[in-house]
Amino acid sequence: MSVIRVAILGQGRSGRDIHGAYLSKDTERYRIVAVADELAERRERAVSEYGCEAVATPEELLGRTDLDLIVNASFSKFHFPLSLRFLEAGYNVLCEKPLASRTADVDRLIAAAAASGKTLAIFQQSRYAPYFQQVRKVIASGVLGDIVQIAIAFNGFSRRYDWQTLTAEMGGNLLNTGPHPLDQALQLFGTDRMPQVNCLMRRANTFGDAEDHVLLLLSGEGRPIIHLEISSCCKYSGPTYNVYGTRGGLKSDTKKVEWQYYNTETARELALTTIPLNKPDGTPAYCSDALEWIREEWESPAGDGLFNTMSRAFYSMLHRSLTEGAPLEITPQEVRQQIAVIEECRRQNPHIYPPA
Repeated sequence: MSVIRVAILGQGRSGRDIHGAYLSKDTERYRIVAVADELAERRERAVSEYGCEAVATPEELLGRTDLDLIVNASFSKFHFPLSLRFLEAGYNVLCEKPLASRTADVDRLIAAAAASGKTLAIFQQSRYAPYFQQVRKVIASGVLGDIVQIAIAFNGFSRRYDWQTLTAEMGGNLLNTGPHPLDQALQLFGTDRMPQVNCLMRRANTFGDAEDHVLLLLSGEGRPIIHLEISSCCKYSGPTYNVYGTRGGLKSDTKKVEWQYYNTETARELALTTIPLNKPDGTPAYCSDALEWIREEWESPAGDGLFNTMSRAFYSMLHRSLTEGAPLEITPQEVRQQIAVIEECRRQNPHIYPPA
């Protein structure tokens, strides 16, 4: 099995706790050769933990011939410029989310990858979340009928005060958390066309100038309505997924999926009536429909945690792509649609994102 030699840009919560933590264990497929971080203590820790080299700036890695993949886990505002620079220099790049804040920047990255013949991958690992895959499976089975609406809630209650609360740092809930549920939502809506976008943003508990409450509606002819919330002021959060269908529904959190649908074989045939309804005794009756409900559920198998499960699936896919030429399962073109939605959301909320 070919071992991919990796350099990680950044040793923060993503660079170390997600990418470094996973790649340092998947030694049959990956080897961390170098990291770049401006903080000396993080460089020293990386050398100790990975047995790799450590440099202070990403630029010090340019020109090296012993690197097969650059993992861009730097600050969000550096995702686009650093990814572009390494693609143009002839390196494969895996970029953390958010890839960018403008579709024009995504287009430049796609063009740079095509020109250099290198791979541009984006770490949208939540596509591989077991609960999401089960939700997709149930919807695709058709047992819920036509899907009318899908409500997605990535909510909680927090008072955030770090750099990711600042618009200048590409912060805010939509760019911080949003790429995960948005990637899932657009898979369910369909990536073949842009949805109609309606978005409201508020500042609630944040100590920065970016939004921490987002309500987003995606709609389109013949597509389910997607109702997406990403809020930091929701103390009583409901299910992660709530799916509305013409034959039943589904609810899900990250560990359990439950769905119910009525038995079409035992459901009585109905027809529209405009005359008053009565009970057997002749008194007025409310319109009723006795249905036999079928209930099913799924629970996430015991394993080593959601993050490790998603990372393993993503990095397995990426390894196949880089070593065997298999197509990427999460493409830059799909992520471009996501960034187009984000760009429109920001345009609709000039009180937070004034026009340039």
